[in-house]
Formats: sequence, structure tokens, C-alpha cells
Amino acid sequence: MGIRGLMSYVEDHSSQFLIDVKLRDTKIIIDGYALFHRLCFDSNVDLRHGGDYDSFTEVIQRFFESLFACKIHPYVVLDGGCDISDKKLFTLKDRAREKIQVAHSLSLGGRGNLLPLLIREVFIQVLNKLHVDFVQCFSEADRDIMTLANHWNCPVLTMDSDFCIFDLKAGFCPVNGFQWKNLTVIKDTFLYYIPAKCFSVDKFCSYFNNMNKALLPLFAVLCGNDYINLPVLDTVISRLSFTPGSSTTKGKKHQRIMALLNWLSYFDDVPKAIDNVVKYLKIYDREVVKALLWDSMEEYQPSPVKLQDFFQFGAYIYPCATYLNLPEWVQLAMAKGQLSPFVCDALSLRRTILHTQVENIKRPSAHVVSVPIRKVIYGLLQNSSANLTKVSQSKVSKQPMAFSELERIDKNIATVVTHAVKLPEEYRQLGRLTELSLSKRKTLLLETLKVKEGILDPFPASLKLPIAVTCFWLQSLETKAKLYHLQALLMGMLYGQLHKMTRELDNEELLVDGAKLLCDQFLTVKENKLQRRLDLDTAHVFCQWQCCLQMGFYLNQLLLMPLPEPDLTWLYSGTLVHGLSEEFSTSSSAEKLLSLSPRAQQLYNQLFLALKSAVPSECFCQREKPKARRKKRKDKDSLAKNHMGISLQTRSFYTPVNRFGLLSVEDLEDPGQGSGLE
Repeated sequence: MGIRGLMSYVEDHSSQFLIDVKLRDTKIIIDGYALFHRLCFDSNVDLRHGGDYDSFTEVIQRFFESLFACKIHPYVVLDGGCDISDKKLFTLKDRAREKIQVAHSLSLGGRGNLLPLLIREVFIQVLNKLHVDFVQCFSEADRDIMTLANHWNCPVLTMDSDFCIFDLKAGFCPVNGFQWKNLTVIKDTFLYYIPAKCFSVDKFCSYFNNMNKALLPLFAVLCGNDYINLPVLDTVISRLSFTPGSSTTKGKKHQRIMALLNWLSYFDDVPKAIDNVVKYLKIYDREVVKALLWDSMEEYQPSPVKLQDFFQFGAYIYPCATYLNLPEWVQLAMAKGQLSPFVCDALSLRRTILHTQVENIKRPSAHVVSVPIRKVIYGLLQNSSANLTKVSQSKVSKQPMAFSELERIDKNIATVVTHAVKLPEEYRQLGRLTELSLSKRKTLLLETLKVKEGILDPFPASLKLPIAVTCFWLQSLETKAKLYHLQALLMGMLYGQLHKMTRELDNEELLVDGAKLLCDQFLTVKENKLQRRLDLDTAHVFCQWQCCLQMGFYLNQLLLMPLPEPDLTWLYSGTLVHGLSEEFSTSSSAEKLLSLSPRAQQLYNQLFLALKSAVPSECFCQREKPKARRKKRKDKDSLAKNHMGISLQTRSFYTPVNRFGLLSVEDLEDPGQGSGLE
């Protein structure tokens, strides 16, 4: 939710409403959505090149290490999909339009905050790696967080202004005042604490003539939150006397807040205040508005959801999911963050939101490329009830269900209707997916991604899905990728594998293989790229690849992960991939770069040759660089020696009998041990 201007008002009056606390040895409930936003935007993580997920991962790790050092036990609560009533749709559309403008500004070198596409998935993966307790709600989590915090009598960490309205026993700490980078030692001890600010609802109400706390939800509704914005209430606001002040937008919002709070403080209870609100309205509007006000204030009451059951017993009941009669495995997977809010929205609303990236605004949305994957996801979801009758099954199967997708069209948003694909009978009941064999689930995934299973066999587990997605991406007509784009992506994948090597091998092995030198070269490319202008066509190509990866990731989750889940934290580093792409577009520096590490060069050859054998030759031919073709004709022998995949036309690299003829038998039998890159 959120009350416009309230959080900045509280921060501007911090001495009146916030108290200093020293946090240690306590539970804390963390608003996951607020945390990963602030960690991303406040840590100088690059936002222009599609996401430096490795850098973001390090920030998250440092944050939780600070908590652990102070014996603070975090419980992260994540929002799920939109409210089943979809009453926030207008707000979501406004925010989507704002994000398009921010993305456009970033693409031209301007400023703005826009989350990279896979940032939420990266955040969840890091939570799992660090063994941080977390739960994903079915829809918005604010009330569930409030209820859990009061049950455990512990503070909440958030930036959501709605928590100024909730009556929290232990208050909440704004993320902006949570000094996790500034650990402090208690005098004469070895114990650490985190200095923080804590909002006190009692101090807040006492500041406004000891206002009754029960009036705060009415204040939120009158002030205007994400769920209600009645123009008719402006009549009430106009009758209030505002203190003269700033003419800025922020100043006007603050004046509105103070006026409403001062006015409400004269009433003893909510019914009297509401009667005084509606008396300014026309008679025929009063009862309708009164009912709407009472209904809207329910959003600030305790939730019936008991998240403590999930943290204690591994499961909990969510009324919306029960109302939709979703299969138990789906409800549990959502709670564990193994199904995305995208899936929640598709199930509950038959509507999804496709988030804008920093792409070429003059071209169609990068999400267009992944439409075939989304159609299969919708096909799996259209029979979502746990108990479908034969009649209802036949009705759904005759006509593919329509799903509405909110996406960018030029510089605005529009709703596009996408129909679910008609799947074979065995895939048509969501509740029975758990009964399907691994081979059947994998078959549907790979057929959707246009990949034959044997292609993926030699690769490390964490690269199987990304390579399959890359095969799909290369075969799409919308993709305008060049050879150097593909090279840069594969090198970016190598970067993650090299990072694993640096943790698994000793220094002597790293020096002999050159992995450390190659990692250093990659870091240099990343640093140099930050100073360069964004190539919009290249950005669009990589945005398309991320869209394919996102939907491939979601489909793999929905099919109960027939392929291992890739480690997104080190799979894609935007500044590195963009920098490599620029270098490879002007020179053949890939050979020189990879020659530093034989193991990295070997894995690169595997990746490239697999893609070459999996994708029709015309997909490569149309992406060939003219200069590269001329060079290959002149010196095929030198390329054969290097066998890096720079040549796309040289068929000697591949025969149907032996796709990886250049690699040893040991490498094929156990690529993880043979290459040292697993």
C-alpha cells in the first residue's frame, strides 16, 4: 500500500516521531520488498546494463552478516501477487508508466531507479544460500507482517509508510535509518549492535493532541493510499485550513498530512469522525462513501494469516489460496518462493505484468520474444483448481484461456491478450503435475525451449537451463543478436564458473590455469564499461535474453525443476557482458582473453559448439559479421587450432557422430571434474 508523502514527513520530523535504538539479540521481521529495493538503489549497483547480480549478491551477503554479528535473527516476508480483488490496478498502471519513463531516462544516460529484471529471484537465492528464514505471501504482505511482528513482539524493518498506521507493539525501523554498515561495540564488551531509528506510534499520536490511535486508518484512507483515491473526498480536504508553507509538491503533501491529523485529533472515535467527513458530501453520496471508508480501513486490521505457523511447522493457511482451491503443492511452493508473483497473478487474476527494462524504447517490448514460453505457462495454469470435474475440464480444454498482459507499447502501457497454448491431456491439470515423471516434465520444458536433451548433457548443472534458454533466444525471429552478443553472453556465464573455481582451487592451481588472471581481466572490463555510453541495440538484445531466461526460469519452477535451478547470482553481470560485447564487435580479442585460462577456454568451446549444433545454421548465418567471414576464409587452419567458436561456418568442428570431437573422453564423461568448472 502506501500513503503518499507520509514517510518523508516522518523523516523530516524524526526528532518528534523516531527514537534511537541499539538492535542486537532479537528477532526482526523484514519487509523483503523494501529491503531489496533499498539495497539495490543505495549501494551503487549498476542499473543501466540489465543488472550486476554479482555485485548485488555481495551487498545482500554483507547486510545479513551484519545482522548475524549482532545475533539478530531475521525473518524475511515477501509480497506475492496482487490482491485478488485487483483494486490496486490503477496504481500499478501509474507505476508502470513511471517505470517506462525512468527506463527511457536511464537508456539516454539520465538518472533514475529501476530494478533489474531478475533482482527478486537473485535475492531469494541469496536468502537460501545464507539459510535466512523467509516466506512469500500469496498477495501483499503488509498486514501479515504486522500480525507476525505483534505475535512475536519484535520490530519490523521496512520503508512502507503504512507501518506508521499499524499499531505495532515494538514499532518499526525505517531502512534509511538502519545503520547496518556501522556496527558498534557495547562499551567494555565484545558485543555488537546496529544503531537504528524506531518509529513510535504513541509519540506520533501524542504530537497531534494525543489523537486516538484508532483514527489512524481513517487518516490513511482520507489522505489517499494505493487502494483508494476518491475525488469526492477532496471536498472534505478543501474545507480544512492548511498552514501556509512551501509551494513544492512535497510541501503540499506535508501540509495535507498535518491538516488531516490536526483535524482528526478533535474526534474521540472513528464513527464520529466519519460522520463529520460525509456531512460535507451530497446526501446521496454519504452512505456509499461511509461504507467505502469502513471497508477501506479493514486493510489496517490484523490479518487472519499466521505466518508463525510456516516458520515453526513449514506450512500455513492463506485464505485467498484456499478460496481459489489451489493444489497443496502450489500453495507450499508459493510460500517457499519457488513460484513467482507472476504465477500468483496469472492464477488469481488471469492477468500478469511484464516489467520494463532499460531497452530501446523505439522497438517493441523485449518481452515479445518470450511469448511462446508464457503461452505454455498459461497452458499449465488454466486448469488450476485442485478439484476439477470432467465437465469443467472439457470446457476449458475446448477453448484456450485468455490472459491479459500489461506491457510497454512505445512509451506507454497497454493490455495485450495472450491465449494459453493447448497442451496434451497429461499436462492440463495443475494439481497432477507432481504425478508426472521427470522425463515428461523435462520433455515439455525442452520442447518449449526448442532444445534436444542430449545437447545439455556435458555441461555443469547450473548452466543447463541458461544454455537451453539461449538456444530458444537465438531461434526467435525477434532477436537481432550478432555473433559478438552471443560470445559476450557465454563469456559472462564463464565468469560465474571462474568465481566458483577461485573458491574451490588453491592459489597454485589458479596461477597455473590462469583463472585468477582471467577474472581480473573481466573485472577490468566491468570497470571500464561503467564509463561508456549505452548501446541501445545491444541493450535491447540482452534484455530479450533476460526475458527468455526469466520465463524459462518460471516454467522450470512450475514443472518442479526438471532442470537444475541456475545460480543467477553469478550468471549475468550486465556491465561485463556489455563491455565484452563492445570489445568483440571491434576486434577478435576473445581468443587472447580466453587463452589466459585453458579450463575456461575448454568450457567456452563446449558451450559454443553445443549452441551451434542445437540451432539451425541460418540462425547463425544471419548474425555473422562480414569481416569475420572474410577472415575465416583466409585462415581456417589457425581457427581450427584455436577452436573457440569464432567461426560459425566451419563445419569441421561438428559432426552428428561426435559433437565434441575436440574434447577428451574424460571431459565428456565428467565435465564437472574434468574441467574443474563445476
